Amino acid sequence: MNQQPVSAIIVGAGHRAFVYSKLALNAPDKLKIVGVADPDPIRRKKAMETFGFSENACFENADALAAAPKFADAIINGTMDQQHLQTAIPLLNKGYDMLLEKPFAVCREDMEQIVCCAGKNHSKVMICHVLRYTPFYYGIKQRIVNGEIGDIINIQTIENVSYHHLSTSYVRGKWANSDKCGTSMLLAKCCHDLDIMMWMMSETKPVAVSSFGGRYQFRPENAPADAGTRCLVDCPHVNTCLFSAKRLYLDHPDRWAFYVWDALEDIENPTLADKEALLKREDCPYGRCIYQCDNNVVDHQSVLLQFASGATGTHNMTGGSSAPLRRIHIIGTRGEIYGNFEESKFYVSKIDPAPGKECDIEEVDLNVTGDMVGAYGGHGGGDERLAEDFVRFIRGEETSLACTSIFDSTAGHLAVYLADASREHGGAVQLFD
Repeated sequence: MNQQPVSAIIVGAGHRAFVYSKLALNAPDKLKIVGVADPDPIRRKKAMETFGFSENACFENADALAAAPKFADAIINGTMDQQHLQTAIPLLNKGYDMLLEKPFAVCREDMEQIVCCAGKNHSKVMICHVLRYTPFYYGIKQRIVNGEIGDIINIQTIENVSYHHLSTSYVRGKWANSDKCGTSMLLAKCCHDLDIMMWMMSETKPVAVSSFGGRYQFRPENAPADAGTRCLVDCPHVNTCLFSAKRLYLDHPDRWAFYVWDALEDIENPTLADKEALLKREDCPYGRCIYQCDNNVVDHQSVLLQFASGATGTHNMTGGSSAPLRRIHIIGTRGEIYGNFEESKFYVSKIDPAPGKECDIEEVDLNVTGDMVGAYGGHGGGDERLAEDFVRFIRGEETSLACTSIFDSTAGHLAVYLADASREHGGAVQLFD
């Protein structure tokens, strides 16, 4: 049966909303973007020109959109974390379904309000846990569902955040200060990982958590004695510091372009000279000495979880590593699965007590098997797969194993809130309700 494309309005026309909305350009029979709400006129214009709707479908904010007659099926909500409550509630009350970026709430109170609103309105709300859609994690989940390693005894996840990602997002950038962005680093960066753990452990529930962590490296007392305050203005180490804005951003101008150069959006093709001038400006956060920013979030944290089944789980996040890395190791009663996300490769090791044997190990290399190669670009192949599943979710069609309604996402979020509470109280055990 042929169906009309799902019509959607972008709210918060930033990088992530455009990533998911790209499906409308690649598969217009599935998704159609028909409007935008964003306070920035440049971004409103970009959305209008990209997706071909009129200026009448442009709004300055979610409240203005909610005040207008409903004219789409759904909202693609890509606003900043601390804006999710104020943007989601009026639009859910208006009758829109929603694709909502993670983390969908910055605290337990906001989470409960949004979940309650979604339930009251019978809204279809899907959370952007995009890692579920990657061939790597999806493939592992399929093996667990098939019972290949038996019941899970322990699950271990690791995330190493590269030095340039840590600098850009969590020391100089948008998620560096929890008083401003509303989120801890564990919530902003690792709600993916805690969600993956909850997804893999979906046959049981978490019951207790303990956590330790802190801000180790980028503090004023660790700056070189003669360091300046802005890398390209007054610092003698601009060409030698590992974290110099020149070396991280001018020497790699495309790596974090959607964050670092967002103030140059009004220039069609900014030059390197334009970018250097931006980094020298007092109002540009990315040009600051990395040791003298207003960052207050942790750069490393360890989390230990107890599940109702008796299983345990750990997550270790370390920022400032030489390269990005996500690893997972799941040990069950019949075998184990372990792998490296960046390599898109995992191993299934099954117990084999036959003479001369110990275990059978299967290597699953997703770069060569073809069936689940990340053909869609970002997040290891997950971005467009998620957008396609959202269309099925809204249409009421059968969704994938990865589909995450807001009600499926609460356990992972609550695990983060409680882990941060534990860390703030010296590792004291926090119990799930």
